[in-house]
Amino acid sequence: MSFKIGFKKFIGIKTEEEINREKTPKEKFKDFISSISFALIAAFFIITFIIQNTRIPTGSMEDTILVGDFVLVNKFIYGTSSPRYIPFTDTPLPYFTLPALKEPKANDIVVFEYPGEKDRLFARERGVNYVKRCVGTPGDTIKIINRVVFINGKEFRRPPHIKYLDYYSRPVNVVEPRIFPKGAPWNEDNYGPLVVPKKNSTTELSLSNIEQWRTIIDREYGKKVVKVENNIITIEGKPVSSYSFKKDYYFMMGDNRDDSLDGRFWGFVARDTIIGEAFITLFSWNRDIPFTQIFKLIGSIRPDRILKLLH
Repeated sequence: MSFKIGFKKFIGIKTEEEINREKTPKEKFKDFISSISFALIAAFFIITFIIQNTRIPTGSMEDTILVGDFVLVNKFIYGTSSPRYIPFTDTPLPYFTLPALKEPKANDIVVFEYPGEKDRLFARERGVNYVKRCVGTPGDTIKIINRVVFINGKEFRRPPHIKYLDYYSRPVNVVEPRIFPKGAPWNEDNYGPLVVPKKNSTTELSLSNIEQWRTIIDREYGKKVVKVENNIITIEGKPVSSYSFKKDYYFMMGDNRDDSLDGRFWGFVARDTIIGEAFITLFSWNRDIPFTQIFKLIGSIRPDRILKLLH
């Protein structure tokens, strides 16, 4: 063997003889498995850390995002994380988070893990993702007057495709029992004022407002720690009159204001449960048409929504 051929073999460069040689079936199978494995690993890395596709099943963001849209989510921008649950289960996993390129801001269309109903410690099903518009950021005061959203006393910019199903807004004196927080004398059209918790900020606790903060405090501890006995509020058995939040929180609403289960009903979204920003519609069709009617399904494709930027 010449020095030149030996050197090529040493550094991994195939010789002309090796390139021209017909591969055996075993070698072809190994190459096929190697290619498939590399593709799967690359796809897993991209879906886990960079971009994922999310199908929209409900109309809460109409007409910004339609039912049947396939939306791409930028997971890297807010600081992507490793998988939080064992695949196809709701069993939590230890995870790490990469640094964010930016923090979520008002008007961003955000994908996040649904926190659960307003009086539940955890969601009934873990790992369920919602898509809503960010309305309030940490420290903001939210108030809705006859459907018009105000943030810190200033009118919030209305989304270009905002939608209402009801002609009239609900009067101030009509109380919606489903509203967040529990016992608040508000409804979805006349709401607040409500302050979005900010990390390290402190709120006073009293018998009149403890139900507003009970669930969020329990969630920060990961267990039920708030109790009221003999008119005394305790956290882990210790009497308290105030509480300092451990996390930043956000307030989300759907653009389809009369058909959106959002922060008005279940409360705040913790910063560490935000997954990414929805930024483009990849594809769209009528998801109600079964695959057995393939030609009708193809005919329902919405060309104007293919590669449509979301804002």
